[in-house]
Amino acid sequence: MNQIKTVCVYCGSGPGTNPSFVEAANALGRIFAENDIRLVYGGGSIGLMGAVATSTLDHGGKVTGIIPDFLRARENALTRVQEMIVTPDMHERKRLMFERSDAFVALPGGIGTLEELVEQLTWQQLGRHTKPVLLANIDGFWEPLLALLDHMRSTAFIRPTLPLEVLTADRVEDIVPRLRAAAARAPEAGKELAPDVARRL
Repeated sequence: MNQIKTVCVYCGSGPGTNPSFVEAANALGRIFAENDIRLVYGGGSIGLMGAVATSTLDHGGKVTGIIPDFLRARENALTRVQEMIVTPDMHERKRLMFERSDAFVALPGGIGTLEELVEQLTWQQLGRHTKPVLLANIDGFWEPLLALLDHMRSTAFIRPTLPLEVLTADRVEDIVPRLRAAAARAPEAGKELAPDVARRL
């Protein structure tokens, strides 16, 4: 059975307008720590990024931050983390986040969060990995995206022959169980991107 030992969280560098978003980030960090799951994230100390990382650390968990050099000051890199990796660019950041993670969770966020999430869904659809990808649909935040995906299916741009499994969880407490269940179903051979493929993507 595939184990979930590290989870990459994509989320906003701002807190958003709904207090439930920060509450969810705090709860997810605590759950990771309690389940001995290492958080892999974008390295910042502000917004939802800072909330999930700080909560993981405050509850005794482990955190890997991966941040490009040009964002260290803008996103106030969190110096408390056990491991901070500074990359020369966004491409290297995303490659390392993929390699170091067993699964991916998208909390609420903006364009950057969406871009990172969709990249993982694209790689999954093209058969480059079978790691679980989950939308933390806090207070229905991801409903517009889910509706768009349904629209893409109904208009045959997401074809039945190309696998796309988008997990969702409305409650933070359901995230880890759903990731574990999906990982148990995934074939081991499909979890990793070949190094040459990762470099090209």
